[in-house]
Amino acid sequence: VQLQASGGGLVEPGGSLRLSCTASELTLDYYSMGWFRQAPGKEREGVSCSSSSDGSTYYLDAVKGRFTISRDNARNTVYLQMNSLKPEDTAVYYCATPCTVLDGTWYGMDYWGKGTLVTVSS
Repeated sequence: VQLQASGGGLVEPGGSLRLSCTASELTLDYYSMGWFRQAPGKEREGVSCSSSSDGSTYYLDAVKGRFTISRDNARNTVYLQMNSLKPEDTAVYYCATPCTVLDGTWYGMDYWGKGTLVTVSS
């Protein structure tokens, strides 16, 4: 299984970016997909998870209302639309599969993609 994340870059505060994660050697229909991030000097944290079974989604409180996870199973790709970006969103973003979030604890994540850097700065 390979996951390829892309779409990072430099954006001003208040701006938007859309990250993409394309999977190979798996059928996305059957896999939950998640996004994580790791800011400089901080631990990696789960940002969002999209279930394959019931369409449910999970968001980190800090990104609720600003980020949206979606998937295109035909393209084997999951997206993270990030709006109203803040400097504290600056991090390397990773995609991973599968993911389950229970009471804020993440499970799964057997496969990881290489990260894509998002920098929010004026």
